[in-house]
Amino acid sequence: MTAARMDATIARRDWREVLDAALAGAETVIERNGKPTAVVIPWVDYEALLDELDDVRAGRRAAEVYAAWKADPSLGKPLDQVEAELREQGLLDG
Repeated sequence: MTAARMDATIARRDWREVLDAALAGAETVIERNGKPTAVVIPWVDYEALLDELDDVRAGRRAAEVYAAWKADPSLGKPLDQVEAELREQGLLDG
């Protein structure tokens, strides 16, 4: 199924239509200035995607942290220091 595309202004005006489409099992891509910004999907699809969504977000955050470290390696800490801090906080056994 191809997702419907809708400008944010129109989606705001026709919000009931966007929600009705989701209830019917359809996706609606909301665009701002011609660029995809968000997607309204059926709730059951969202629930099915939660674990994968967490993984995607964690991967994005890891990539951001890695890029920051590449730009400034002084942001990093030695592994033994990180482990010691986690033990102090009770977040690591051993």
